Amino acid sequence: MTHRFGILRRFRFNLPQRIAAGLLALFLLQGLWLAAHGAAQTSAFARLPFLAVGCLLGGALWWVARRLYGNLGGYAALALYCFSPAALGACVRSDAELLAALGVYGGVYTAIGVAHAMQGPRARWRPRIVLLMAAFALAATAQMAALPVVALLGLVLMLWVAEGRRRQVAPVLLVAVAGALVAAWALCGFSPAAFGALFHPAAGLPRISLDPARQFFSSPSNSGITLAAAAALAFYLFVRRSRYFGNTAPLLCALALGAFAMTGASASSGLWALPFLLTFVGGVFADACEGPRGRLALGAAGSIVLLQAVVCVLSLPGLL
Repeated sequence: MTHRFGILRRFRFNLPQRIAAGLLALFLLQGLWLAAHGAAQTSAFARLPFLAVGCLLGGALWWVARRLYGNLGGYAALALYCFSPAALGACVRSDAELLAALGVYGGVYTAIGVAHAMQGPRARWRPRIVLLMAAFALAATAQMAALPVVALLGLVLMLWVAEGRRRQVAPVLLVAVAGALVAAWALCGFSPAAFGALFHPAAGLPRISLDPARQFFSSPSNSGITLAAAAALAFYLFVRRSRYFGNTAPLLCALALGAFAMTGASASSGLWALPFLLTFVGGVFADACEGPRGRLALGAAGSIVLLQAVVCVLSLPGLL
């Protein structure tokens, strides 16, 4: 207990946290404006729960990117997210896509955390496995098709990381999936009919399709993100020092999730790939800014983020 209070006392709301909070506040303001001026004319405050989930996903993205790549990587990833029409639209639509995206993103990086913990004593595994169950449960409850997707991605990355413990990866994942299914059943009130509806084809099935990715990158409102992704991919391919696990893992996840779409449901998998794409962009941008031409890279990254902010704000209805 003393150790836990010590962790709380060490938390400080310093400049990096303040900048992240400011960006998330801008995200929230855009979401409220979009809800108030959208076609539904639904009360903006009725969207607050999903806007809160959107802010939570942005916070998770910033935490992961900053932990992996430092402040610059965290700022770049979060800024592009906070000015992403796709994320804002998902909050305003109030559909399950946003919750599934949070479950998939949190599940993948929690799985990586479990794999790292498996190198140490078993006492360190348990809390992370419980957190993994929670992330899987969120993905399953929001969109049952997301559970096998996040479990498969987690399996691949855990096998990559858990050297010497690979035989124990599958049992750990099976426990997490089983716990997630039980939690999803509990959230359905232990009703067989409600739980069975999660598996109905009408709830959504994945299919191979590049249409969502093509529509995303061809949209003018995503110009900055498209340019950032192209620049990051070029740097990753031609600069060897940027090709390490921290950058490769989110790139592979973004490519995998961007290669299929959902059928039979109002939600789609389009948003699932976005946090991984922005994590990859943040990592590569941080690498470029730490290179011999760091100032040039920093200026280019800032210009790209500014471009995305401008096109996103100008796309808000009723602003002009």
